[in-house]
Parts: sequence; structure tokens; C-alpha cells
Amino acid sequence: MVNENMTSHQYITKLTQSLEPQLRYDFNSDFSLWQAEAKAKLNELLGLPLLKPEDDCFKVEKTREEDGFSYIYFSFQSEENYTVECSLVKRTDLTQKAPLTICLQGHSTGMHISLGEEIFECDKALIAGGRDFALRAAREGMIAVAIEQRYMGKKGYSPQKERPACIAASEDTDANQAIAALLIGRTAIGERVWDVKCTIDTVLEHFSDMIDEGKIICLGNSGGGTATFYSACIDERIKIAVPSCAVCSFDDSIMAMNHCVCNYIPNIRKYFDMGDIGGLIAPRTLITVCGKEDKSFPLEGVKKSFELTEKIYSHNGCRENCSLIVGNGGHRFYPDEAWPAIHRYID
Repeated sequence: MVNENMTSHQYITKLTQSLEPQLRYDFNSDFSLWQAEAKAKLNELLGLPLLKPEDDCFKVEKTREEDGFSYIYFSFQSEENYTVECSLVKRTDLTQKAPLTICLQGHSTGMHISLGEEIFECDKALIAGGRDFALRAAREGMIAVAIEQRYMGKKGYSPQKERPACIAASEDTDANQAIAALLIGRTAIGERVWDVKCTIDTVLEHFSDMIDEGKIICLGNSGGGTATFYSACIDERIKIAVPSCAVCSFDDSIMAMNHCVCNYIPNIRKYFDMGDIGGLIAPRTLITVCGKEDKSFPLEGVKKSFELTEKIYSHNGCRENCSLIVGNGGHRFYPDEAWPAIHRYID
């Protein structure tokens, strides 16, 4: 026997590469039964469900109109004593019910990036590359809602610490607060998915006169793309999921390099690869967006994941609802490529 003198990480990687996901769809069994079993397991792995309070303490914090857009800043509780902050934006000339687009930032200075608002010195660079999701969605005729996600933006800092003027994702060590959630069977991704679900509940309750309930979109980049993907797997009200720079085989991305702690879900690779999980969205629409130069989610791994999901969609007669957009660049969003695809499905 040859002793390769592997590092601990190399050893785990080798073990993982030989591990067939236990809940991979076999293309022979009943697909709806597989989806039910796989969704139940995914909920368990994410630490869901959480407990929603009887009173969500919904509150409109402020409103404003500017440059042809109406803004509503509101908050509610998704758990007892945990407040979710949101921003709704729409065109002021929009009078009929419209699709709802949930917009999820990755690691950044906060949800204001989705609105194209510059508060900190680095925000201009963060907004560049199409990260002003909510503003673009409003321009496209949608009701857009941005969420201040857990362990990100204002939700990513200890109260005793001074908020830094600028954050790079690689320096966002406060996201490691998410580790504590693992000690009680929770995950950062699960908590974010729960907040997305509760946001949809809240918007449909309090802004029902604005929303076409049959047309709910969720999109996001990087960590926001990850939350988009898992939210669509869990919440069937999301009719179109547009995860960007997030969906990739675990072996080529999360296993292969350092990532933010919030990407990790204990035991998930035992049961699924990301391409397997994508089957939970079928037959609803999945538009996977990536950058061909993205080093965090390499194109080869993205294609592996997409090909598996595509095979599941094809097997179930809905291949046309699954697509891959490859942008000519790195780790960013590609709005000019993504929005025409969204309109093909939503209009």
C-alpha cells in the first residue's frame, strides 16, 4: 500500500469523491415520491422548519418616491424577537398587479446594494456588475423586495463592534457567527430560506393588491444565489429561480476551496450533490447563471451540476424549464443576459 501522506483535507476530499449521494434520483422510481422524500431530508439538513410567531409585528418604517420609483421600507418578525428588514420598490406608474421578485444580495454592505444606493465608499464597486437587483427588477415592471439577510449587511455585525465602512467577502469574518447556529441544529442557509418564505407570506398578506401571486421570482448572486436556490427547492410558490454564481458541484466548489461558513450544511453531501437538489425545483423554472471566469464556482463544476439537473427535468418532460446562462466574466450577476430569459417564462 502506498502512503500518499495526504493532508486531512485531501483525505476527506478523496473520501467524498467516492461517495455516491444516497438520495440521488434513480430515474426508475416515482418522481413525486422522490421529491417528497428528498424535500423532507433537505428540510431536516437545513434545520427547518423554524417557529413563526403568531404576531409577525409587521411595520412600515418609511416610504419615499424618487426618480419614478416608489419605495416602502418595512419590517416583520420571522421568529419570536427576530426582525427581518425589507425594502419594496416599484415604478410609480405601475398600476396593475405585477410579478413579485425577491432579491437576495451576497456578502456586501447590505440590501441597499439591491436598490442601487451608495452608502459606503465601496458600494459603487459592489453595485457594478448588475447587483442592483431590485432597481432593475422594478424597471422590468416587477414588484421588487430586497431582504437584509442573516449574517450579512446590518445583520452581520456584533452590536458592540463599529460597522466598517467597506467589506470584501473574503474579509467578512463576522459571517462566521453562523457557526454558532450549527451547535443547535440550525444552518445559516436554512435561516435565510425561512426568512424568504416568511417574506413571501408577509408581502402576500400586506401588499396583496400589488402582487400577481402566480408569478413569484427569486434571484440573487453568490451567497444570495445560494439562498435563492435552496429557497426555490423548499418553497413551491417560487415559480422562477435565478441563482447566480452559486450552483456548482460540491466537489468542485465548496469542497475544493475556502468558502464562507454559511455555505456549509452538515451531512448534505452524503445525500445530494447540488445537481440532485435542483430536481426539487422541477417542473418550475430554474435559470442558472454563472460567469465563465468565476474561480469560486468553476464553470466545469457548474456544468456538471446543470447537466444532472437538466437530465432530471428532461426525464420528467419539462426540459424547456431548465436553462444555463454563462456570462463572459467572473463572479458577478449578468442582468442583460438573465432578464430576457426571465421574461420568456414570466410574460
